[in-house]
Amino acid sequence: MAADATPEHFELVGFNILHLVDVTEQEILSELKYDLLERDVLQASDRLEQIQEKLRVLFGRPFLQLGIAAYDEKKRAFVDFGRKINHSFLTKQLHSPDAGSGFRQIYSRLWADRQPLVLEDVEQADIPEDLRQQILSLGIRSAILALLPYGDDIVGLLELGSPNVSDLNEFSLENVNQFVPLFAVAVKRNAEDIQTRVQAIIKEKFTAIHPTMEWRFTDAAQNLLQKLEDGNKGAEMEDIVFHDVYPLHGSSDIRGSSTARNEAIQGDLIEHLTLAGKVLKKASEFQQLPILDELKFYVNKNLRRLRQGILTGDEVSIFESLRTEVEPLFEYLGQNNAELRPIISQYWSNIDPELGILYKRRKAFEETTTLLNDAVSSYLDEEDAKAQAMFPHYFQRFKTDGVEHNIYVGASLVENKPFDLVFLKNLRLWQLLVMVEITRRTAALKPTLPVPLETTQLILIHSQPLSIRFRQDERQFDVDGAYNIRYEIIKKRIDKATVQGTGERLTQPGKIALVYSQQREADEYIEYIDYLQDRGLLEPEVEHLELEELQGVKGLLSLRVQVKL
Repeated sequence: MAADATPEHFELVGFNILHLVDVTEQEILSELKYDLLERDVLQASDRLEQIQEKLRVLFGRPFLQLGIAAYDEKKRAFVDFGRKINHSFLTKQLHSPDAGSGFRQIYSRLWADRQPLVLEDVEQADIPEDLRQQILSLGIRSAILALLPYGDDIVGLLELGSPNVSDLNEFSLENVNQFVPLFAVAVKRNAEDIQTRVQAIIKEKFTAIHPTMEWRFTDAAQNLLQKLEDGNKGAEMEDIVFHDVYPLHGSSDIRGSSTARNEAIQGDLIEHLTLAGKVLKKASEFQQLPILDELKFYVNKNLRRLRQGILTGDEVSIFESLRTEVEPLFEYLGQNNAELRPIISQYWSNIDPELGILYKRRKAFEETTTLLNDAVSSYLDEEDAKAQAMFPHYFQRFKTDGVEHNIYVGASLVENKPFDLVFLKNLRLWQLLVMVEITRRTAALKPTLPVPLETTQLILIHSQPLSIRFRQDERQFDVDGAYNIRYEIIKKRIDKATVQGTGERLTQPGKIALVYSQQREADEYIEYIDYLQDRGLLEPEVEHLELEELQGVKGLLSLRVQVKL
């Protein structure tokens, strides 16, 4: 190359045409799409700030503010996702002392129009005054509010605001409509994620929750989740207490179940030992072994004792001796003496193959209690489902030798539903009707039962409201407060109550006993009894009884009525 052929010695003359395309809008929308598809994006304040910055670029408004609120269908209320960056006009309105009315009007308008609401000049806009002042107090002079639809549902609200009049106007809607579906998907997904985490807390802290109370446990779980996310690693679950609830308690006891159980055990053990004794006696005719004499002595000694009555521990100790000492000898005798095999086979034919014991009378008893308990439980469950439709309440039942149930009803148990004492009276009459029907059903079952057992019905009347607290260590509700403990004591002891002066058990088959402390409680139930007598469900006579003093409880009275069977 020549020495003068360097670039500095050349000159190019002409023109160049450049075609520039502004892709800012497409890029921002693409980035928003990926951002909003990520998990927890609406719960992280730094991520919301990033999204807000991208919207500022999209609109060309450096001071644009973003607010997002999710709609909770169960609560019929909005949950603030924008709280951490403090930009939600909605939640400012809802958390203010005069909250609610202004936004409800705007929300109704949004719902009816199904179009974003543009407030080009908040000062002059046609909106309720309380909402106007809330928005202006945030320094916002123009705004857009847009519902977030997801299918046929509304999942939340998007809020955009600017400190300058006319920054947001009708021309801004083109951009808004492009990203509203993205925010709707993000809010829906985020709400589902939060619900999953809330349910995990509920299962960990509370196990199964009665549907009536679920809202309160959900609130507590959400509050705990919020504290943990705010960095309070030592946060604990708040106390769950329901104040001013009215209790109803009833029990359907199987009369004489303890005696019947002991008689069944005693009878089975006597027959079991008798069968074993026959084998041992027969074996002694063919083979003289000292161990046979010792085992016959053991069997006869226990037979004599069992015929006088059964003691605690007899069942286990006798069964263990038969299993470890007697039955292994039968196996040896059968293998070495063909004459003993028929009587040994007879012994084994009477033994339950799964339990390894003679299980005849006990089986009949347990089948009887199961039939009675299942009949009572299923009927209670069916009727309570109907009663829940009248007014939601906490219902709990559990089986022992019979079925007990507890009911609590009151305003604090339900969310956004007014309570009136007429619902309490309705439940009391419902409970009495249910106990009448249980008496009739169990009496009708008696001829078909393996053991002809009967049930007795008891209702505890308590007119004063009390508080119940969820005990996290025991995963159940207990009454709260020293005064209320008396109710729990009475509830646990009245099943053994006797009539003063006679010693007669208060509860009797075919009858319903209603225990009370104050005359006005009896007066209310006398009206219900009169009504049921008129319907032909109860016999005409009503017994007014005083009860013997129970441990730590005195002054209890009772009404007792005979059910028409």
